Amino acid sequence: MTEGPPRDDELRRYERILDSLDDAVYAVRPDGTIAYVNERYAEMKGVSRESLLGTEIYDWVSEDTAAKAREARREMASSDRDVGTIEYQFLTADGERFPVEMRFTRLTGEAGEELNRVGVIRDISGRKQREETLRRKNARLEKFASIVSHDLRNPLNVAQGQLELAREEHDSDHLDAVARAHERMAGLIDDLLTLARDGEGVEVTETVALDEFATACWEGVETGAAALRVETDRTIRADRSRLRQIFENLLRNSIEHAGEDVTVTVGDVDGGFFLADDGPGVPESDRTRVFEAGYSTTAEGTGLGLEIVEAIATAHGWDVCVTDATDGGARFEFTGVDVLD
Repeated sequence: MTEGPPRDDELRRYERILDSLDDAVYAVRPDGTIAYVNERYAEMKGVSRESLLGTEIYDWVSEDTAAKAREARREMASSDRDVGTIEYQFLTADGERFPVEMRFTRLTGEAGEELNRVGVIRDISGRKQREETLRRKNARLEKFASIVSHDLRNPLNVAQGQLELAREEHDSDHLDAVARAHERMAGLIDDLLTLARDGEGVEVTETVALDEFATACWEGVETGAAALRVETDRTIRADRSRLRQIFENLLRNSIEHAGEDVTVTVGDVDGGFFLADDGPGVPESDRTRVFEAGYSTTAEGTGLGLEIVEAIATAHGWDVCVTDATDGGARFEFTGVDVLD
């Protein structure tokens, strides 16, 4: 068997690699004609490779896509960038369309002359479907929050007003029970509204020094004889107001479940931080469901506090878990955090 020239063998090896990819790959000559496409490109287009080679690349796309690609190339040239990225509707030979992301780069010779450009095209239909699902979910949450704030809070306010009038006429322990029920309802409404908002992803973050932040959150919670121990000087990036909800929910959780003389510790873990207490802890059998809606070990709890904590962590892209603290209590660990120092 006669072996080909080493360069031809190398080119064939590269072609086999490119043909194994799930993404479409193409190369264009300086005159705009197609010099190469891999098997995936031809498959996505719905034609043979031979029918593509040597043709004008813009003959295979819509006018909008061609205009978008030309604009991206102009921006690359004006900013002296070598790589461009655009999203567009890929057009098949049968006229079907689906969303793709294309990354392309220009190749230049030693003298700076543009020889050609190459690109990689990825089908992003799945990603777009997930984005649309999330958009619809957020829209439903927003509508739900509006209903909660108006249709539930208004009659509750009326009931609380009537309760005050009843108290002026009667002195009864039954009215105290009604007042406690109203307070629980108000807490549920607040938690539901928080949960609806915190299901949305975090878009804007800022630097947060955890030592000062933990102390400020502690001062905003009724702590009684409880104590705070801060063992971190770490700085992270987070949405400050939503991070405060994490801290305040967990601080209240420790005081409610571990007693007013509990000690809460804030410290570092690899890739994040933790909040722990020296209370009774969380039974191992319950650790997989503590973040579920309705989980609470007290009659006064709404059962949404820890679900809110998990929702906020997820919105940041963090992971949260509960384990044993050094002092035997509950320890909530947050990892995947953007740690600055």
